[in-house]
Amino acid sequence: MQLTGTVAFVTGARRVGAAAALALANRGADVALGYHRHRGEVDACANEIATLGRRALVLQIDVTNQSSVDAAFAEIDRAFGQLDIVVNMASVYERVPFDELTMATADRHLAVDLGGTFRCALAAAPRLRRRGGGRIINVTDWVAASGRPRYKGYLSYYVAKAGVKALTEGLALELAGDQILVNAIAAGPILAPVATTDEESAAVVRATPLGRWGGAEEVAKAVIALVESDFITGETIRVDGGRHLS
Repeated sequence: MQLTGTVAFVTGARRVGAAAALALANRGADVALGYHRHRGEVDACANEIATLGRRALVLQIDVTNQSSVDAAFAEIDRAFGQLDIVVNMASVYERVPFDELTMATADRHLAVDLGGTFRCALAAAPRLRRRGGGRIINVTDWVAASGRPRYKGYLSYYVAKAGVKALTEGLALELAGDQILVNAIAAGPILAPVATTDEESAAVVRATPLGRWGGAEEVAKAVIALVESDFITGETIRVDGGRHLS
């Protein structure tokens, strides 16, 4: 797919999502930027997109709420009249010790990471079909892509992200006949969570074969590669510096 003249929707358009949005805009796409609570960072990204000569639309969206999802996609229809690419970045990542885990917490993780991805994909599919094809890119996790849990305290997150991988594969099969390519990125040590200590960060570096954090741009590069490919679908690409090998 050539990106000039396309329209992309990036949910969770902060940090890594912002990098992906800017990479798409740099190659000619107009971009809708979804956020839930932190608008300031997303507005900054929209301003950067405008300096590139592309259009940006900032949308508040709660991916766990069907009405909110429907409203966001309807606003994209009104603003751009088309949709070609969806990048599902919205996610909740938090450690919850098993003995403190409740179904309310698990439901929240599943509702955002898996349910939100599912809702946005279902909303996107008929719009991409009208365009004669398109791209859906989901974000999972290198641990879920490895097929086995590695860290305690992330049970519902792991289950949700494993579900995203399965969803990606199922959607790819369902939508291939419409030339809608669906892939996932299994992110590894990209950006340290805000509360990460220096000791924890150093431990991650030691455990990663490439010996460093990747940075948001590495995920953005993978997004571009999957968008531009016309023959990759149903795949989960690890962007983890070889972390799954250790």
